[in-house]
Amino acid sequence: MTTFVLVHGAWHGPWAWDRVVPLLHAAGAGTLTPDLTAIGDCGLHDHAEVVAAALDTVAEEDDLVLVGHSYAALVVREAADVRPDVVGHVVLVDGWAGSDGDSMFSLAPEAFVAMVAAARRRGDGRIPALPPASFGVDDADDAAWLAERLLPQPLRTFTEPTRLSGAVDRIPGTAIFCRPTTYPFDRFGEAVGYRTQALDGAHDVMLTDPEALARLLLERVQEREA
Repeated sequence: MTTFVLVHGAWHGPWAWDRVVPLLHAAGAGTLTPDLTAIGDCGLHDHAEVVAAALDTVAEEDDLVLVGHSYAALVVREAADVRPDVVGHVVLVDGWAGSDGDSMFSLAPEAFVAMVAAARRRGDGRIPALPPASFGVDDADDAAWLAERLLPQPLRTFTEPTRLSGAVDRIPGTAIFCRPTTYPFDRFGEAVGYRTQALDGAHDVMLTDPEALARLLLERVQEREA
């Protein structure tokens, strides 16, 4: 059986995948949705450890696909780097990806870093959640649903550099990038050697068009089995 480990991005929680999970289950796949806690002074390495621990719970015979959205692309690549023998494929969804030593702030343009820094100065040391429109969620009902769930993000998750030994580079990967583009997620994927795949939709495509995203994830599995 294929098991998708679905890892949510910054400000979000496991609930971000609620609309995708039933579609994957209907196709016969299993899922795990680790919680990257936003409580306390946690960093990227703490989140990678959470994901690595989740990988350890998957049955050895399962085909494991590790999926990271946005910030979590950095997290899943670090987790896969320490568990390269159990991960069959890595999928990034509009993901910030880089090499050893890269972080969100080293990859992001100055305007993004300045926006986050300004938001932090207005907050309590963590980064207050951005409005739903920042994630491409414009529908009034979806925006309200999202706004009441978003959480502040610990700053260290954005400043802490990834630790990669190179083992993750031996795992095949796909970088799904949403159009119209907000940041160069296609180039991030290409830079780490992943196949890129365009998907028309918002940054939070798992909320706005879960069917399209689920279809692409399942296609990756079918290609591997062909």
